[in-house]
Amino acid sequence: MSFAERYGPWAVIAGASEGTGREFARQIAAQGLNCILIARREGPLKELAEQIRAESGVECVTASVDLAKPDAAEQIAAVAGDREVGLYVNNAGADPNGKRFLDNDLQNWVDLAQRNVMTTLKTAYLFAGPMRARGRGGVLLVNSGACYGGSSFMATYSASKAFDLCFAEGLWAELRNHGVDVLSLVLGQTDTPAYRTLLAEKGLPLPTNWASPVEVAKVGLAQLPHGPVYNWGQTNDVAGYAPNSPDQRRARVLMIEQHSRSTFGDD
Repeated sequence: MSFAERYGPWAVIAGASEGTGREFARQIAAQGLNCILIARREGPLKELAEQIRAESGVECVTASVDLAKPDAAEQIAAVAGDREVGLYVNNAGADPNGKRFLDNDLQNWVDLAQRNVMTTLKTAYLFAGPMRARGRGGVLLVNSGACYGGSSFMATYSASKAFDLCFAEGLWAELRNHGVDVLSLVLGQTDTPAYRTLLAEKGLPLPTNWASPVEVAKVGLAQLPHGPVYNWGQTNDVAGYAPNSPDQRRARVLMIEQHSRSTFGDD
């Protein structure tokens, strides 16, 4: 199947207003999918929608939704309505705090966990169910290398991204035989406005070898059929900065699945 046949006719891109989310939306639209663009800031979304319509001629819907709110997933589902969503990209989830756990307001960490964990879980549930019933679709969760271990200044962020990693692996295992692709796209340093702002606030120089949003979107969409994990800048048989390689993680997921059948049975 073509990209549009496999993942169309509609895609939802959460966190679409700038950076990698913006590029995901543009490249998905260029392959013929109509787009539902979700982010907190309405102005950049409307500008992007106009650009996409001019570039690709597809339909484009926008909605201002704060993904840290408890009802964010329900708001997104309401915007999607009865449209047939064949691709869900969760691009939101950066950490704008840059502080130690106890040196920040607790609500900031609660909001981060809500956005990265509960909203991710609920939106995946709402969109992946119809995909499984149709026998096709894709769920792409943009992740961070922080998922592989906790560290100072990133206790909540690392924990939330570790959830996203394991969640994507489990979802991939459950949906892989139903025609639905799932990928945790694990990124390193990436040139986004949010990251530039954080570096500026800390008085730090810009990296020289960070990834571009254009390449992130291009590679991420190409890797989607080859889940459940892709580590940016590395081949799937290399561990690199991770404890083990994507190929090893896939083998582990399949091994656990095999053993679990004695308890839970086959699908």
